[in-house]
Amino acid sequence: MVAKLQDVAKLAGVSVTTVSRVINNYGSLSEKTIKKVHQAMNQLNYQPNALARAMQGKPSKFIGLIFPNLTNPFFAELVNELEHQLFLKGYKTIIASSAENREIEHEYLNMLFANQVDGIISGSHNLGIEEYQQLTAPIVSFDRYLSDNIPIVAADSYRGGKLAARFMIQHQVDRLAVIIDEDTSVSPTLNRLQGVVDYLNDQEHNFITLTKEEIDQTDFAEQFDGVIASNDVQALKIISQYRQSGYQVNRDFFVTGYDGSQLICQIAPQLPTVVQPIHALAENLISTLFERIANPRKKIESVTLPVKFRE
Repeated sequence: MVAKLQDVAKLAGVSVTTVSRVINNYGSLSEKTIKKVHQAMNQLNYQPNALARAMQGKPSKFIGLIFPNLTNPFFAELVNELEHQLFLKGYKTIIASSAENREIEHEYLNMLFANQVDGIISGSHNLGIEEYQQLTAPIVSFDRYLSDNIPIVAADSYRGGKLAARFMIQHQVDRLAVIIDEDTSVSPTLNRLQGVVDYLNDQEHNFITLTKEEIDQTDFAEQFDGVIASNDVQALKIISQYRQSGYQVNRDFFVTGYDGSQLICQIAPQLPTVVQPIHALAENLISTLFERIANPRKKIESVTLPVKFRE
C-alpha cells in the first residue's frame, strides 16, 4: 500500500500540517521535529507528490534530461554527472533518450511538462521541432541550437578541431582523412569541422573528407596514415581496422578521437583525443538552468568552456 501524508504524521507523532511544512520547507520548525518527519518518510518510503506541489505553485524538484542516446560513453557520463549534481542540490531527474527520433522527442517533451518538471536540459539532435520555438518554460541546451530564447552550454568545438588537426601536422601525417559528422543543424558541433579545416588550410595540408556511411567501405590502412574521427567510439572502430592489417597505432598511423570520457580514457589510453570537461559542463548547464528558472524573462547568455587535448 502506498503511504499517505496521514501515515507519516501518525508515525512521527505530529500533525499533518507539520509534515506538510517539513516537506515544503515552510515555517519555523525544530531540528528534532524535522528529523522525526524525515525518519518516518524514509521508513514508510513516502514520496511527496511532485504534481500536487507544482499545482500549488511550488517547485516540483524534478528536472528533465533529454539526450539522443546513452550508448555513447560521453553522453552516459554527462547525464550521470548531471543527475549526481542535481541530486546534491535536492533535485531528482527524469531521463529521456530521444533515440535521434523527432516523434519520440515530441512525446517526451509532452510527458515532461505533464509531470510539471521545473526545467529541462536538452542535448537533442532533433532540431527544428516546433515545440522548442514556442516554449517559454525553462530550458537549457547542451551543444545544440534549439531556438533564439534557449541558452546553449557547450565546449569549445572550434578549438577542439584545431587541436586535433595540429596533432596530425606535428606527427607529419601525409594522407589524412577527416570524418564528417553530417550534423546539418546550426550547432556549435559544426565548429569542430571548421576548426580542422581552417588549421589544415593554414598549413596548406591536403585532406579527404568522409561521411560516417563511407567508413565501412573504406580501407583506411591502404589509403590513409591519419584519421580525424568525430568521436572516440568511431575512432576506436577505425583503429581496429588498422590493427587487423597489422599496423601499430601512433607509430604506423594516427587517429584522433573526440569527447575524452573516463571510460574511453581507461580502456584506450593510447587514443589521442579532445577532452570535453564533463564536470564543468554539468555545473554550467545546471547553473544556467537555475538562472533561467529564477529569471524567466531575462536574456541568459550562452556559455563556452575550454577543451584540452590528451595525447
